[in-house]
Amino acid sequence: MELSIAEAEQLALDFLMTEWDINSEDQEWFSVLNTRQTGENWYIVEIGVEGLPDKWFIQVYDTRECDPNYTFNSPMNVADFFSDINELPDRISHVIAAERSAGVV
Repeated sequence: MELSIAEAEQLALDFLMTEWDINSEDQEWFSVLNTRQTGENWYIVEIGVEGLPDKWFIQVYDTRECDPNYTFNSPMNVADFFSDINELPDRISHVIAAERSAGVV
């Protein structure tokens, strides 16, 4: 594969920051937790927010495109959804709250 792990990680971070309109000052809260090559044509990049258990899983293809249908996972139960995000910058709190709420049925 011509796409390196470092390139895939940066593409995934850039995609997520654009997707959620995260300003440059708040981007430092996000980091790559894990990256693995799946098959010959793509990587799965796991991204998290410092101090939180939430994770985004983004597929990055060798074409340098990110799949817009990423996966978000949070082990938080409904009662604790917002207890741990109060100290985060407003935009990041909003993003986490929206993602956590989206998975509730």
